[in-house]
This record gives sequence, C-alpha cells and structure tokens, in this order.
Amino acid sequence: MSSEELEKLHEMYRSLYDELKLIPERALTSHGEERKRLVRTFDERQGEAEEVLQGMEEELRGAPSSYRNAMSAKLRLYRRDLGKLQRDMKTAAPGFSSSSQTVQRSHPSIYSSQNQQSTHLQSQRALLLQGTEYLNNASQSIERSQRIAAETDQIGTDIIEELGEQREQLDRTRDRLMNTGENLSRSRKILRAMSRRLMTNKLLLAVIILMELGILGAVIYLKFFRK
Repeated sequence: MSSEELEKLHEMYRSLYDELKLIPERALTSHGEERKRLVRTFDERQGEAEEVLQGMEEELRGAPSSYRNAMSAKLRLYRRDLGKLQRDMKTAAPGFSSSSQTVQRSHPSIYSSQNQQSTHLQSQRALLLQGTEYLNNASQSIERSQRIAAETDQIGTDIIEELGEQREQLDRTRDRLMNTGENLSRSRKILRAMSRRLMTNKLLLAVIILMELGILGAVIYLKFFRK
C-alpha cells in the first residue's frame, strides 16, 4: 500500500466530484444537444470516478486495519455522494440513464493509466537517483584527485623551498670557505715574512756575536800578549 498513490487517487476523485456536482444544475437550464453533451460528460466522469474509487479500494487491501476501516467509511460516503449526484442528474435530465459500465469498457482505465504513469515515473526516478549517485561518486573521486594533487603540489613547493634553503646554506659555506682560504693565504704570507725576519735577526745576532768575540780577542791580545 502506497500513501502517495492513495493521495493521488483522492485528489483525482475530488477533482472529478467537483466537476460532476456542477453538471445537474447546468442540465436544468440547457436543452437539446447541450443537454445531451452534459449527460455524456456526466456519464463519463461518473465512470471515471467509479474507477478511481475501485483503485482506492485495491490500494486499501494491504493497509493496516485501523486505517483501512477509516478509509472504507470515507469510500462509502463518496459512493453515497455519487449516487445522490446521479439522482440529481436523472431529475435534471429525465432521459438520463447511467452507462458507466459501457464507458468503463470503452475507455482506458484511468487507474491503470495512473499506475503505468506512476511506474514510469518511479523508473525514471530510479534512473535519476542512479545517475545522481554516479555523479556524486565521480564528484567525490574528482575531489579526492584534486586534494591529492593539491597535497602533491604543496609537497613539491616545500621541497623546492627546502632545496632553496640548502642552496643558500651551500652558498654561505662556499663563501666561508673562500674567506678561510684567503685568511690562510694571508697567514702563510705573514708566517713567511716572520720567518724571513727571524732569519735576518739570527744573522744579525751571529754577526754581533762574532764582532764581540773579535773585539774581546783583540782586547785580550793587546792586554796580555803585546808588550
């Protein structure tokens, strides 16, 4: 039992009933072909209303007992209202006789058409839901791919920045090494200069010592050996 189907059938019946209840009053003031047309219209709409009520009864077979009893009472009221309209139509058009069974056989069943349409709509809805699910899955897959691509791009950016920092560190290390090499060169020059000065000082010291020894020897010679 589908509550949506019952609601649709109920709306169909109310629409048919609202159209039917206007016809007897119009038939009272009409004549000739106009009255015949109204009689045919009433007969057709009454047959359609009967089919809708039968469809509602079929839908109620699988309903819970409490709901089925309430709706069955409502269906009896609907049939009583249809019977009253039929009597009103007979009064307005004395030649009127209901041929709802003939109409029912000669026209396609509204309830069957409604079921076919509902089945078609449900099929279309299922296809639409399936397509929507596929689209959602594809969207999620695209989102995951975009997220992975963004993460990969971020990792690449971090690596590039880290390589840049390492390059700067290497440049600074190279500069320090170059400065150290220059300092070593200056140190070697200073050491060589100091070594030359030391040798010069040693030579001067040796010359002075020799000169002092010569002077001392001369003094001793003059003092002790020369008379």
